[in-house]
Amino acid sequence: MNVSSSATPGKRELPAYLRSIKRVYVDHAVENSPMAQRVRTRLPHVPWTVLEPGQNLDGLISGSGDSLYLKEYKGTFLRFCPGTRYYRCCGYRIIHIGENCPLKCSYCILQAYFQDPVLKVWANQEDLWRELDMAFGHDPNKRFRVGTGEYTDSLVLEPLTGYSRDLVAFLKDYDNVCLELKSKVVNLSWMDAVTRTDRVLPAWSLNAPYVASHEELGQSASLEERLAAAKTCVENGFRVCLHFDPIIRFEGWQQGYTDIIDMIFDYVRPEDIAYMSLGSFRCMPELKTVIERDFPASTFIYDEFIPGIDGKQRLLRSLRVEQFRHMVNLLRSKGMDRQLYFCMESDTVWKDVFGYTVKDLGGLSQHLLARAFG
Repeated sequence: MNVSSSATPGKRELPAYLRSIKRVYVDHAVENSPMAQRVRTRLPHVPWTVLEPGQNLDGLISGSGDSLYLKEYKGTFLRFCPGTRYYRCCGYRIIHIGENCPLKCSYCILQAYFQDPVLKVWANQEDLWRELDMAFGHDPNKRFRVGTGEYTDSLVLEPLTGYSRDLVAFLKDYDNVCLELKSKVVNLSWMDAVTRTDRVLPAWSLNAPYVASHEELGQSASLEERLAAAKTCVENGFRVCLHFDPIIRFEGWQQGYTDIIDMIFDYVRPEDIAYMSLGSFRCMPELKTVIERDFPASTFIYDEFIPGIDGKQRLLRSLRVEQFRHMVNLLRSKGMDRQLYFCMESDTVWKDVFGYTVKDLGGLSQHLLARAFG
């Protein structure tokens, strides 16, 4: 594949958001794992602390988010998306490889999900491979649409861990699995490990330029850089996915989202996009407190929100529908249609904006599974 050596881990200086890591903690059981050895090579001057069996991080860490923890994970790696029965979920499966993200996005739900800011990576990969083999190899005719970008950014730690590269290499033997790698950074070092470009979907989160500049404050790639990376992937035989979630209201939002939608098609064509999600900002009530404390310049949380039936704060439906219609009409004018879907919305919103519901697609999960496998 046409990937420059500069995209390969270890061939260039670490991104700024990883150079802030000041200490690494590692469970004794995975101290000599390939993952730990790799990270140690790439952070040679950072102090390491080995945790003995039964020891945890209590009393060892600060709240600054400058620590990396290589953990022997004892939980389930392959999970269902944490959706709710009250709204339509896309139904993809999560490959759980770690938690937290060093990027500083004001709206990030992970700030309310997790109790501490420590970057966690599950270093017992042999346990992961065994679990995935049991799930994917049991019935080769059952197809899976999976991703790693739910509890962390899929690529943000790639220069240290090479986790995505390991994963795509492992999945080469499972034709029934399509892997999505969703990110706000640009790292294509995993690409030369891919043997089937139709089974990996590189994906980037996008937003209006105002939101990207005012609410994404932690060295995310620029919108142009993300789209240029998507173009590179397309040129190397991949289809890509794009995600607008969360869509946020601000003064001039109509023009802002028009601008980014116009920008997309300067880089890729509609047929290059496997699917694109649209989701309005929504959050657990406690996230508002975190945003007020850590991002005092952010004002979008003071918009017209009400409690949804899932307990999350949601923008008034009329305001959500207004934004969705604006974006869907623009995207349809560019040649997009059945690639578009809503993340966690009701049938009423689907009908109001698209003119049909997920039932007309044969169910959202099945529809996107068909889109993923092309």
